[in-house]
Amino acid sequence: MSVPHNDVMAATNTVAVVAERPLQERFNAARAQTERLLENLSAEDCALQSRPGSATVKWHLAHTTWFFETHVLQALIPGYQPFHPQFGRVFDACNVPAQRGVLSRPSLAEVLVYRRHVNGRIAALLDAGAPAAWPMVECGVQHEQRHQELLLADLQHLFSCNPLQPVYAPAPCAVEPAPVLYQWMAQPDGVHRLGYAGSGFCFDHELPRHRIFLEAYEIALRPVTNAEYADFIADGGYSRQELWLAEGWELKNAHGWQAPLYWQREGAAWLAFGLHGLRAPAATAPVCHVSYFEADAYARWAGARLPSEAEWECFAAQQPLAGHFLEDGVFESQPAGAVAATQIYGDVWEWTHSPSQPYPGYRAGHVGTGGYSEKFKSNQYVLRGGSCVTPRSHIRASYRHFITLAERWQFSGIRLARDLD
Repeated sequence: MSVPHNDVMAATNTVAVVAERPLQERFNAARAQTERLLENLSAEDCALQSRPGSATVKWHLAHTTWFFETHVLQALIPGYQPFHPQFGRVFDACNVPAQRGVLSRPSLAEVLVYRRHVNGRIAALLDAGAPAAWPMVECGVQHEQRHQELLLADLQHLFSCNPLQPVYAPAPCAVEPAPVLYQWMAQPDGVHRLGYAGSGFCFDHELPRHRIFLEAYEIALRPVTNAEYADFIADGGYSRQELWLAEGWELKNAHGWQAPLYWQREGAAWLAFGLHGLRAPAATAPVCHVSYFEADAYARWAGARLPSEAEWECFAAQQPLAGHFLEDGVFESQPAGAVAATQIYGDVWEWTHSPSQPYPGYRAGHVGTGGYSEKFKSNQYVLRGGSCVTPRSHIRASYRHFITLAERWQFSGIRLARDLD
């Protein structure tokens, strides 16, 4: 089972939540943002599941609500009675994820009533000035934001299985800029600090902050584009075994991979299915929906490698938080344009060659519901930077996302690195 559809199992590193906006305002904004994602959907759209590790839109709506009810209201209000005594059986992340698509009940309308009920109780708790609730409400807001991008990724996969190829939202009317030259930035060797260094919320697997030594390297200033990846395909990238890790080669052959997920041939050209429908992928936009194995094979073909997560973070920490995110309302990676100078955040999650492991000195037991670094550390690799469906306020240089190496439904792309003598 893939990690992203398990509960966040996250923690704040401090009891006092420090944020740019009041917690009540951010809670309301996150809950409203999730429901805005429903504006173009039918009840039928919200009830279907297209693969065992995914979830329905309705389940995402209810699960994030169950999180607040269970970890805030039930935990802090004496005698609190759940909205429905059986909802925990179906909306806890650990309960039968492969069967979420058979839950015709509760209806979408009932789930929305459930959300309004819990929203009201959380608002009353915050209005009463209950500091004991702040850490878990903050955790719930971050959890909700995580599920916003999961909801859209699951929805894209679901719509891709429909022969009608539905359009979720109109495509943006943008003029594609000229290609941005592929440039590299050298980074000297030395000791660096890795991990979260702020005073607000972070997931426990971003801690503790620690020192790491890096050899000199250089890192690309932008991700690999659709046009560059198409060159890899045209040069036989999917038929050259020497470029592939053994497990990746077997998976490619078993599943018939010939291009990124959602790409399909139309004569001599490529089309790609997305939340804006079936369209030609923008040549200068970052390539998206590739597995670790495809990213690694491309890097070998290009005479480079994937960066480690430490290399990625040390470079990203020097850059502004500029890129395309969920708030921009464009649900696909975009050409570099104004953020071409670095373009390290947003648009696509970027694979690293680092396996997902707890940091040195990690200890479980932070405020929260458990250890994010403990349960899901088998065969996961780290991605960094967020994507076009990640909320902007959810991402930071130290944020660690991780999935299995064969996953392609996530908005995952490629940034290259090279060693320096």
